[in-house]
Amino acid sequence: MRRLLLSCSSLGLLFSSHLHAADLNVVTTVKPLNLIVQELTHGVASSESLLPAGSSPHDYALKPSDAKKIQQADLVIWAGPELEMFLTKMLKDNPRALALTAQEGIDFRYYGEDSHADHADHADHADHADHAGHADHADHADHADHADHADHADHADHADHADHHGHSHDGIDPHLWLGPKQSLQAAKVITAKLIDLDPLHKQQYEANLSRFTSEVNNTIQALEQELQPLSSRGYFVFHDGYGYFEDQFGLNKLGHFTVEPDRRPGAKTLVSIRHSLKEAQAKCVFSEPQFSPAVVNSVINGTEVSVGTLDPMATEIAEEQGGYVQFLRHLGQSFTKCLK
Repeated sequence: MRRLLLSCSSLGLLFSSHLHAADLNVVTTVKPLNLIVQELTHGVASSESLLPAGSSPHDYALKPSDAKKIQQADLVIWAGPELEMFLTKMLKDNPRALALTAQEGIDFRYYGEDSHADHADHADHADHADHAGHADHADHADHADHADHADHADHADHADHADHHGHSHDGIDPHLWLGPKQSLQAAKVITAKLIDLDPLHKQQYEANLSRFTSEVNNTIQALEQELQPLSSRGYFVFHDGYGYFEDQFGLNKLGHFTVEPDRRPGAKTLVSIRHSLKEAQAKCVFSEPQFSPAVVNSVINGTEVSVGTLDPMATEIAEEQGGYVQFLRHLGQSFTKCLK
């Protein structure tokens, strides 16, 4: 009888553990990262995004309901303080939080070490473009604003945006979900953490990772064939956040409007970009759906440059199985459509 009771008790504990594991609650900060996480938790655990679709982590304000979700989560996955600075205090010493930028095994980009000499070079080029374009005072209608300290304040703030805004553009580039290679590396790190928390489902997590890896690798091959013929065609992006994707597929970014998508670009930057457009160096200028295209439209006015849209936050992509691959394909199609 005692053995029977012990056996029943053991089965009860096992069943209880199984239920607990099946109910593993994962919260991921931004939607594109959650597109990766949901592939790994498929059929095992729940995963949801913290920020609403289309929200920018650069300037997001944490709500009480967000804090409650974090407190109730078994695991919180975030890029790290380089992106979601508003979560640093809450997640810094939280044992249930996984900051991807703090993990080994992921090949991060570092600002200022781009293979495309656009960030540091672009700032220098802006200075020279101001002087080179001084004779062109028709374009310097905007440059008249250059004497306006509002734009100079914008330029001064450029060095101070790490303190004043949502993330820093020094050190690690946290937009790792835009790199298929880095996303696969991150998926391995996340899978290891999921298995650590929920060892009973190790086999299923590993199977999910294997399937996801295969799907992403197939997509990389397809995108390489699609984008390789366009690799010499120059373009500008609104936000300096696509380096991982650009490096992966050898794209020719000439520069960016702003390092912070919620900041108005300074006059020097706009004059430099317009100068490049007039010299027919760029085939396309990309805006983003989260922000007004007014600045982009004003700069391309009078040129024959195409305007495209890149959505780094996967606003229109459904959070379902296959969502991350769909996101990569959509990004590739956006580049192809504008650069052709």
